[in-house]
Amino acid sequence: MSTIAASPDISGTASALRRLYFVRFAFAIVWALVMFTTASNLGPLAVALLVLYPLFDVAAAIIDARASRTTGSPALLYVNIAVSLITAIGVAIACASGIPAALRVWGAWAVVAGLVQLIVGVTRRKMGGQWPMIISGGISVLAGASFIVGASADSPTLINAAGYAIPGGIFFLISAFRLGRAAKGN
Repeated sequence: MSTIAASPDISGTASALRRLYFVRFAFAIVWALVMFTTASNLGPLAVALLVLYPLFDVAAAIIDARASRTTGSPALLYVNIAVSLITAIGVAIACASGIPAALRVWGAWAVVAGLVQLIVGVTRRKMGGQWPMIISGGISVLAGASFIVGASADSPTLINAAGYAIPGGIFFLISAFRLGRAAKGN
């Protein structure tokens, strides 16, 4: 019997995270596909999508924090909730100034949220299925920095922001599959 099977708390948390990660995968892919259709300009749909993504992250972090209470401190998830809520407001305001401002806010959020994801993944290593989350967090930090730098380009677009969601979604999918063993308790 593995150490994963020894803790029903880990099994319950892994099961809840697994379901959440499948939903996060589906949301990220659908969001990216819709965002690609409007990424060339900052119209109402693009603005709505840019605000929706961090709001979805707030909801996901709330679910994650509730599921994780029995296996560790959800303090970093509360940080993520606050940062993502501030980001949704910040992106809405920044969009009034154009794509460069929106990309800067989006990039700062990707850096901070990526760091939180990376640290949370490291603290959950024993649960299993967290290496994709650790890698995704690191990639998010790099992508966020590239959004901030890209905002200074001659003709910045939201294409990279749309593309950002796809690898993140894929990493959530991989992690969901990897959490299957922990969720079953063996």
